[in-house]
Amino acid sequence: MDSTFAEYIRQAGLPEALLSYHSQLYQPLADWVVKNRFKLVGIQGTQGSGKSTLAEVLKWHLEGRGLRVEVLSIDDLYLSHADRQALSRGIHPLLATRGVPGTHDVALGRQVISWVQSGSGAFALPRFDKAQDDRAPRASWQHCDAPPDVLLFEGWCVGIPAQSEAELRQPVNELEAKEDASGEWRQFVNDQLQYLYAPWFAQLNALVVLQAPGFEQVFAWRKKQEDALRACKQGQGVMDETALRRFISHYERLTRHGLATLPGKADVLIPLDNNQHPGTAQWLKQGGH
Repeated sequence: MDSTFAEYIRQAGLPEALLSYHSQLYQPLADWVVKNRFKLVGIQGTQGSGKSTLAEVLKWHLEGRGLRVEVLSIDDLYLSHADRQALSRGIHPLLATRGVPGTHDVALGRQVISWVQSGSGAFALPRFDKAQDDRAPRASWQHCDAPPDVLLFEGWCVGIPAQSEAELRQPVNELEAKEDASGEWRQFVNDQLQYLYAPWFAQLNALVVLQAPGFEQVFAWRKKQEDALRACKQGQGVMDETALRRFISHYERLTRHGLATLPGKADVLIPLDNNQHPGTAQWLKQGGH
């Protein structure tokens, strides 16, 4: 075992269980990124699947190879609270809730990618305060003097394709049945995914997918995140169980769609068990590892 990785895990406050994946997952992933000279790597997984942890650990491994690496979450690209309220009034009330395509600043996301591709210039990576449900003040955004060699772009809907018109017709849960009976919200979300998000995601050089066993695990995983946020933020703006179930209902349609379709789109597929433990990575594209 690499003692420097063990020390990193300890200092970062990450679970010791991650140490056992050093040689079977993290090192091969880093080798793969380096070998293929990827600049833009997407990391997708359901809520609570460990996307952020994978991104940070992969960042550490890549930096150990002398690369400059930044991590951007699609969550940090959420529109401001005021902008989402405007969408909810002008298009559909469900757009007040952050999460689905249409609630992110895609133009800003494209600017980040263009900056990375340009190879020069300073930039401030955006940040979002989930406890406040609003963008963090611009002064607290992460200033970068130059583009990284690699940007790890993680998010729950990264890489998910749009649905067909036929798939949009039937509601998938009570939220859609009662609050989107006409289908206007899900049609808007799907149009955003097809016409704005798909070209954006297509700019990524590769896609790593953390594959959950099924949608049923998402609530338990997401609740763990919320409990951690509650401990960190003293409960301010943190959801209770009822609010969390409603919140996740906004994601259910595309989460299920992603679970069904992304195994065919991923470059690397990492299966997860019910406890979020990764299994053997499947190298599907880009020449493997």
